[in-house]
Amino acid sequence: MSHDVMTPGPREAQTGSDSAGRRVRRRRRPLRIIGLTLVVLLLLAGGAGWWAYSHLDGNISSVDLDKAIGDNRPEKVVAGAQNVLVLGSDSRAGANGELDHGDVSGARSDTTMLIHIPEGRSKATAISIPRDTLVTRPECKDEDGKAVPSQKRVMFNSIFPVAGPACVVNTVEQMSGVRVDHFVVVDFAGFKGLVDALGGVTVKLDKPIKGGLNLDAGEHRLNGTDSLKFVRTRHGYADGSDLGRISLQQTFMMGLLKEIKNQDAFGNPARLYKLADAGTKSLTTDSDLASLTALADFAKSMKGVDPDTMETIMLPVAYDKVDKNRVVVAEPQATQLWDALRKDEKIPAAAKDSPAKGTG
Repeated sequence: MSHDVMTPGPREAQTGSDSAGRRVRRRRRPLRIIGLTLVVLLLLAGGAGWWAYSHLDGNISSVDLDKAIGDNRPEKVVAGAQNVLVLGSDSRAGANGELDHGDVSGARSDTTMLIHIPEGRSKATAISIPRDTLVTRPECKDEDGKAVPSQKRVMFNSIFPVAGPACVVNTVEQMSGVRVDHFVVVDFAGFKGLVDALGGVTVKLDKPIKGGLNLDAGEHRLNGTDSLKFVRTRHGYADGSDLGRISLQQTFMMGLLKEIKNQDAFGNPARLYKLADAGTKSLTTDSDLASLTALADFAKSMKGVDPDTMETIMLPVAYDKVDKNRVVVAEPQATQLWDALRKDEKIPAAAKDSPAKGTG
């Protein structure tokens, strides 16, 4: 593994600008995965006071999806189900530059998961979209309101720096037909701060990692810095492919959710505030979730979701016939997967079969 594994190669799209996030409402930035909303719920339940509430509320930045995307969105099929798009930004600007190779402009969404919570909110499914997937980017508006034309065969993780998170949401909706209810974006600094505030996250490896981060197979407790290395590991684990990195990210997500669930935050107001502060810094979300009240209401609805029952799936992909360094959506598996999510039905086993899985 090396620290620059998420930096694109010479053929990868480098187009980007510092405009990503520039036009969001400057309340600062939102949260890392559905489980973080539980932290906010704990804060409110613990009665941390108006000052704490207003401070944390002021951490949150937002984007109005309906305004940014317009009417070109899929219809909601099952009202009670929820779909949350989680984006991990690899921005190296500002404080993030201190964590990874200095000040580099632009940011890509190198971690993308669509979290589906069925009606009844008793379980969840996470679908990871590989960063190297070639997709059609729909016509979008960037954060400055400037039109970005549609383009075929763009690498999925190039969309974020070109047109921002709303365009990523639009792309996922157009390729899947699934309505995205909410999104959250987290950057390097916010990710590290949350893990350190938790006191670390425990992960279990079935294979060793060799390289910048050396871990034997088995259970490990990771601090914020090592957690960042863990989720960015590519070379040095399994076959060294981006698809192997996705399995590490899914493993870490499960460990993070379990850690948040197991924290005894009610009994320690100071720790509770620290977790909530870290959980809302350096994050961006849609405008419907951009307040502690909205996050708390959402968290209440998620209390029945058990991390131990969460299913993790990679979007079925196959290697591109023109560029073997890229992947394309595999059919008919992907259509079967998206159909099941739209209808809030059990995902068939055939829809989980990715021809490119395990190779790279």
